[in-house]
Amino acid sequence: MQPVIIVLIILVVLVFIALIKTIQVIPQASAAIVERFGRYTRTLNAGLNIVVPFIDTIRNRIDLREQVVPFPPQPVITQDNLVVNIDTVIYYQVTDARAATYEVASYIQAIEQLTVTTLRNIIGGMDLERTLTSREEINAALRGVLDEATGKWGIRVNRVELKAIEPPTSIQDSMEKQMRADRDKRAAILQAEGVRQSEILRAEGEKQSQILRAEGESKAAALRAEGEAQAIRTVFESIHAGDPDQKLLSYQYLQMLPKIAEGDANKLWIVPSEIGDALKGLSGAIGNFGPMGGGGAANTGGNGVPAQERREKPSID
Repeated sequence: MQPVIIVLIILVVLVFIALIKTIQVIPQASAAIVERFGRYTRTLNAGLNIVVPFIDTIRNRIDLREQVVPFPPQPVITQDNLVVNIDTVIYYQVTDARAATYEVASYIQAIEQLTVTTLRNIIGGMDLERTLTSREEINAALRGVLDEATGKWGIRVNRVELKAIEPPTSIQDSMEKQMRADRDKRAAILQAEGVRQSEILRAEGEKQSQILRAEGESKAAALRAEGEAQAIRTVFESIHAGDPDQKLLSYQYLQMLPKIAEGDANKLWIVPSEIGDALKGLSGAIGNFGPMGGGGAANTGGNGVPAQERREKPSID
């Protein structure tokens, strides 16, 4: 009885193992290569798949998603015999699982070596300056060569990027010095331009201020002259309205003489000939009035008019 139980247990285990090997679940975006007795039979796609246990075997499981592979820095010689280290990144995708399995032993290593040789061919025809400024051109050339070569391997190269291009240390120092000199030159030019612009603006400001000051002085002088003219007209009209005699005019003329001599610039001033007549008229007026309290009333006829003047006036009948 016990041997039968053992045989049944063994059969159950074998059936369970057979079921496990029969049912193959392939994840999404993956593929599996099935071989029967060492020969390619078919490719299992995503989902539930049935294979013959102990006859069909899974050779390889391949991820069909886009992959990113960075390659270590590679020394490359430029056209001007300078060694630069270039880091590359490859974006690829497996499009044919069968070709990727049987057409090449290791497609990652094959892509890396192809990238290195292609880089050396491309960079060898460029000088350092062009190499540093032509990344897009290098990327496009790399992608074209790799896509053409890896097509038969069931690989599609989507993108090729240069992570870094490192020139020699001595070249880096020279480039830094050149860049520093260019920055200093641009800074000096900008500073000189700023000083020039500020001087121009300052000169324009001074010019404008002088123009405005001159206009202000001109308007002030015009207003001052207009005011003086108005004052003269007012005085003239007042004088004529008051009907002054020669004695009052002589007295006013003498009062204005000190104002004529005012000012530091008046070192020499000319006495007009009319001052004699004014002094004579004023002295005559003072003589007619006489001393204070004595002859003022004696020479008048009660109405404040001198007697001599009354005698000279003709009588009006």
